Amino acid sequence: MSDEEQGADGSGLDRLASVNLNLLVPLLALLEERSVTRAAERVGLTQPAMSHALGRMRRLLGDDIVVRDGSRVRLTPRALELIGPLRAVLQQTARVVNFPGFDPARDKRVVTVAMMTPTAFVIGPALARLVAQRAPHATLRIRTITMPTDAAFTDEGVDVVLLSDAFASPYPRERLYDDRWAVIASPDAPRSADALELITGLPHVVFDAERRVVPYSVLDEHRVDYRIGQLVSDNLMVAHLVARSSGVVGFQRLRVASGMRPASDLRIEEFPFPLPGVGIDLVWNPHLSDQVFIEWLRGLLFEAAASL
Repeated sequence: MSDEEQGADGSGLDRLASVNLNLLVPLLALLEERSVTRAAERVGLTQPAMSHALGRMRRLLGDDIVVRDGSRVRLTPRALELIGPLRAVLQQTARVVNFPGFDPARDKRVVTVAMMTPTAFVIGPALARLVAQRAPHATLRIRTITMPTDAAFTDEGVDVVLLSDAFASPYPRERLYDDRWAVIASPDAPRSADALELITGLPHVVFDAERRVVPYSVLDEHRVDYRIGQLVSDNLMVAHLVARSSGVVGFQRLRVASGMRPASDLRIEEFPFPLPGVGIDLVWNPHLSDQVFIEWLRGLLFEAAASL
């Protein structure tokens, strides 16, 4: 681009006169919601008006922005690059014109938190109660995941992931709460049997993942024999199936097992060998730049964890 094209100061600001800046707000809504319908509702446009705005955005940027991928909508690489800078620009603009920032009492945003199902079982109800109390017009969206990926932050618009310390992340993390593994057995398991006898004497209900949960690695190190009786693809279902079955055993986080115990006669025992604990960490969306919102949600998450 020549100096003449950029303008006398080289910033290109003079070219903005030819750009409809009103498109930037619906553009950010579309990038965050991944839905023309939800984006239209969020900015107060009809769906046809939002579709028309999308067409203008595509012409302005020379990019499709959103594309169909089967039954889902995904953002193009160019659109993903825009999320962070566009959020920052619009937030700065709001401060310049003295618009109020995030106000939980009035905000209508969708708050998206991703976690595995056992974590959702433990902290989800407390978090839902707090969001309903403190942000009555907001919507809490809990997305359950099996393996954390960057797509949670991009394609799925997650604000924060509650991630077990068993999984690595390239982003900074902060401990939210601690848990530990426990041995769980069905109500009819022999009362005289200790934890090791339950592990070796009863068939196991096992979370069917690429790698088994940590207690199995420890059993293998100690050359303990065990038999797998059932495989299940949802970790939370391990405790449910053990509690509702006959003569089986498994491993579950203590907070999950304790939460299920009032509704069943689930037997809970300490693991018979030294075992590392389970930590649940906060990992924030690296594209999220609204610090007021981040601190508010962080406070709610720690308050929910403290109530466990």
